[in-house]
Amino acid sequence: MKAKWAEGIEPRNFVWVIKDSLAICERPGGYGEHHRRVRRQEEIIWIRQHEFDVLYSLIAGSHNLHNYEELGMPFRHRPWPAHDRLVQYMEALFIEIHNVISAGQKVVVHKEVVEERLCGLMAAYLLWARLVPTGPQVTAIAERIFQQRLGPHGRELVEIAVGMEPQQETTEQ
Repeated sequence: MKAKWAEGIEPRNFVWVIKDSLAICERPGGYGEHHRRVRRQEEIIWIRQHEFDVLYSLIAGSHNLHNYEELGMPFRHRPWPAHDRLVQYMEALFIEIHNVISAGQKVVVHKEVVEERLCGLMAAYLLWARLVPTGPQVTAIAERIFQQRLGPHGRELVEIAVGMEPQQETTEQ
């Protein structure tokens, strides 16, 4: 039996978007003056121990990236873009995440904190992936999942997804 510390600790504000496939959390270890090195290590261990295959970091800086490498946690750094690049960013990120999930892998996505942009992005993904049919429905579902209201920034991301080319259904040959 492993010692409790070997299991790590669940990252703050960890939430499943799609059970056993896609989750979000706060930056491992916290952010700003609340960041703690030991907590960061314990949270990365928890992510790894819970068999996440890829961690997506959406923060601008390269904070934590070397820690992911040191602890053997595969990651992809996809910094949040300037506003005029949001559509291209979302399309590329959604395709990438969809491909990873379709391959049966588990994904966790983080920004500094779990806030309306991250929640809105995940709501937009659900709409784009055709897991929820309409913008109003995905907004209501996202607010329930994340237990917070989607404000104007989050709703803008959902609106962008409404105008995006939806994920194409794959057919067996």
